[in-house]
Amino acid sequence: MRRSLTTVFSALFILVAFAPTGVGAQTFEWNSARVMALVSRATAKRDAALADSSLRSYKAQAMGYLTFLAQISEGLREPPKVIKTDQIASDIYWKAPNYSKQYIKGRRDTLLLPTDINYHRDHLGIVQNNFPEIIRLGDGDEVRDVPHPLSRAGHSEYDYAIRDSLTISFAGQSLQVYEIALRPKDSNAPRAVGAVFVERTTADVVRMALSFTRAALKQSSLEDVTVVLENGLIAGKYWLPRQQSIEIRRTASWLDYPVRGIIRGRWEISGYELNADFSIPFMGPEIMVAPGSRISPTGMVQNPSFEFEGDIMRELPPDVIAATDADVHRVQEEARALVRQRALARATNLSLGGRGASDYIGFNRTEGFALGVAGSKALGNGFSFNAGVRYGFDDERIKWSGGFSYRRASGSSVILSAYRRIGDASAIQERSGVVNSFAAQEFGSDYTSPYRVDGVSLQLKVRSLEALQTTAYLALERHDSAGLNATSTFGNFAPVLQFPRYEELRAGVKFDLSDISSVFGTRLNAGLNIEGLQGRHRDTIQSVAAPPLFPISLPVISGPVQSTVSTDKNYWLRATLTVDAEKELPFGNFVSRSFGAAIIGPSEVIPVHRLLFLGGINSAPGYEFHQLYGNYAISQRLELRFKAPFYRIPLGAFGKAPGELTLAPYVNGAWVEGQPLRPSVGLGVLTLFDILRFDVARGLRDGRWVFGVDINRSFWGLL
Repeated sequence: MRRSLTTVFSALFILVAFAPTGVGAQTFEWNSARVMALVSRATAKRDAALADSSLRSYKAQAMGYLTFLAQISEGLREPPKVIKTDQIASDIYWKAPNYSKQYIKGRRDTLLLPTDINYHRDHLGIVQNNFPEIIRLGDGDEVRDVPHPLSRAGHSEYDYAIRDSLTISFAGQSLQVYEIALRPKDSNAPRAVGAVFVERTTADVVRMALSFTRAALKQSSLEDVTVVLENGLIAGKYWLPRQQSIEIRRTASWLDYPVRGIIRGRWEISGYELNADFSIPFMGPEIMVAPGSRISPTGMVQNPSFEFEGDIMRELPPDVIAATDADVHRVQEEARALVRQRALARATNLSLGGRGASDYIGFNRTEGFALGVAGSKALGNGFSFNAGVRYGFDDERIKWSGGFSYRRASGSSVILSAYRRIGDASAIQERSGVVNSFAAQEFGSDYTSPYRVDGVSLQLKVRSLEALQTTAYLALERHDSAGLNATSTFGNFAPVLQFPRYEELRAGVKFDLSDISSVFGTRLNAGLNIEGLQGRHRDTIQSVAAPPLFPISLPVISGPVQSTVSTDKNYWLRATLTVDAEKELPFGNFVSRSFGAAIIGPSEVIPVHRLLFLGGINSAPGYEFHQLYGNYAISQRLELRFKAPFYRIPLGAFGKAPGELTLAPYVNGAWVEGQPLRPSVGLGVLTLFDILRFDVARGLRDGRWVFGVDINRSFWGLL
């Protein structure tokens, strides 16, 4: 068996190490005479436009949206959540040769999650000159000293290629343009990456979509910065700003759990008055609050002569909340490839490496109070090392983990790990880690089924599509019963699962599909895990019935749970499918959560901790924890969420919580092999930015009333 394991491990490593980094990568003819002539014409036309003496001045109106979003999920696969949105109205002025002024006459916001985010001043305005010879963003703190790709100095710093010929339509105009892709000659220097769009006959610059190399980003937390500037033809002669967008992504790790903050801005400029006479001072900051306006303590701007129309969230353009335009996404991917390759090539200092808060501090009925620490270190060239240790004060045992990983810029990785840890026999997680620790310590309510695990594993992760991650894995483990060692403050713990020592060889493949919108406008997240298991017990026990293995008074399913335990090898196939769907309706959101699992194999020798257990506020609300168990299990929840008025809770510097809460009535059905369907009805209440959830539910077949409080499921991985 050792030879077969070595062969599989080697094959998996070769697969990821030499897999192609992309699919269908395009090739272009870089720096051809044709494209260089077009770039020179576009540069000359841009210089001429800046020097055009017939345009003395202009005034226009700008309406903008600044949105702060957060993405908190393993692998950052969940869609970003809107935290705060600002709507800004400004009067913009320009005067030859290159004076500009922007007066903010109105600013309002809506806070959807607590934050004290502040924007750089130039996030509150537009770019009026298509950038000068040198590009700067964020007052020079985000992007600084990048040569403009359509400047004389920039010609020697970039490669150019004609990627496509296409038509751009806006405001009743259709323009034939060339898309010119650009890349830096030196990707380690502060440079731009992306594309410029020039009119085919006149070489006027119609659009620029730019991102930047790692060296151009001045802060280590910046993941990427993307800017799109679109011009419109005004009075049939002048190409002036028409639409602009900016996206700034910062990524950090909280306990090695990825957290991404996104600032997304979108501006529409209209109402141009050319060569208008106005007398305003151009001294001081370019972006200022309009004279006569009142500024609130939270930075909002009110002006007697201006008032916003409609509700800010209804006025927000869809592409500000959801994904960016396809061309921006493409620019970001090209820039990220350069950034990832650069980041993977260098070593870094040791950093925290736990999966969530519960890896560092927690409480359960086996370990009691437990403390842990974990760290990771990038070794360079895509390799990294991680290690962790955890100690339970009641079981007096040290748990540990360690391993090496190799990652490619494409996102593929190989992870080799060894570990001694506490496993959980639950088919569905019933609570967040932090809430379960509190409930276990205070009330003796531990909604995990712990057992001991020693093992080694190898994982191969490949992101074949943007929304699909495929993980192949192989694990060799030894399992053993965990003792009941802890005591709680006010309650008594139920006994833990008891079974003889067990060895298992497990191989499987897992597919995770994230944030897919179907033709019906429903957002889907799905996971499919198929694994084959070869296992045997180290000891022999004859005629072990269900109660000693799971010593709680439970209804007995048809067929024995465990009649005979032998040391012979046995084989099983286990498949698990989860599908979460959400659809927006005119009056709220419809949410569906589906779980189905099956174990195929000789049922009389399936280890008790490998059965499918349901029961709890998520899998079967209104029924006892893990009351239902068997070889086949299904849980289905249908939930309707809608807003209801509520008191606006003041949060000091963070603003105020919205004056509403979310009501979520639901029905649930749970079924396991050989037992009748267990239906439930319940009501969830989400408040405090939908972070905190209260539940009351009733099991309709031999069930009871239950109450629960927890953190929103989106944050469970973090806790």
